[in-house]
Amino acid sequence: MSGVSSIAPRAALWISYRQSPLAITASCFVTGFLLCAFLAPWLAPQDPFNPINLELMNSFLPPAWTSGGNPAFLLGTDDQGRDMWSAILYGSRISLTVGLSAVAFAAALGITVGLVAGYMGGWVETLLMRLADVQLTIPALLVALMVDGFSRAVLSPEVHDGVALYMLIFAIGISDWPQYARVVRSATLVQKQMGYVTQAKLIGVPDVAIVLGHILPNVMTSILVLATLGLALAIIAEATLSFLGVGMPPTTPSLGTLIRIGNDYLFSGEWWITLFPSLALILLALSVNLLGDWLRDALNPRLR
Repeated sequence: MSGVSSIAPRAALWISYRQSPLAITASCFVTGFLLCAFLAPWLAPQDPFNPINLELMNSFLPPAWTSGGNPAFLLGTDDQGRDMWSAILYGSRISLTVGLSAVAFAAALGITVGLVAGYMGGWVETLLMRLADVQLTIPALLVALMVDGFSRAVLSPEVHDGVALYMLIFAIGISDWPQYARVVRSATLVQKQMGYVTQAKLIGVPDVAIVLGHILPNVMTSILVLATLGLALAIIAEATLSFLGVGMPPTTPSLGTLIRIGNDYLFSGEWWITLFPSLALILLALSVNLLGDWLRDALNPRLR
């Protein structure tokens, strides 16, 4: 019976996936972005972050299919002569790295807090959940801006640029952990009342083993859905911060930085510098969001 019960949910999930053209399309786009980002050094005709490969004489070239375009630069070039196709590939790599790392950090912190609060209860639960409630009252973008401003105040510009990626991951992740903590705490309160937890306590299983070996696997479904939806928000948050000039430095641009750079030249006729990174960001965030919506509905037992 255990084999049937473990296979049935997977089979139901696979059937739901096959019957959802939107989920299949979204997963194809997400997979394509991940592959392009991972294979950027091999797919990109130019390393846009290496000054040796840049030529200012090639700056502001329009896309190859328009008048004045160069076939060597399919989507044109920016103000520094960087190939836009190459910049988007490398920029997507940074955006995905920041998004995935920020979600992993927020999930790890939120899961830990939620498990401790839900299992221990009492004043520990009250204290941790009140901290989460306080942070939820502060907009996530404002928390990220506060973290970035503090790091710029205590670090020199050179040092800050060197750790900008890690600060961006921390700033986004630290602002999103309360959502995971609240979901995990609620699920832990339910699982704690189950018979298998009572039996494990009676036979002397340590609390850590109960939490990590029994309760955590049973709350991972909710975390998976929340993390998938949170990835799209993290990517957008990174782009927003970079667009505001407090994200990645211009020397290693993400999609948000590329959009910010292109915005300076939008009204002078160089529309392609901001259009193509914007389209890439929209497609990436929309695909991840649609995949998360499908996963949420597919794993919801009330909809089965």
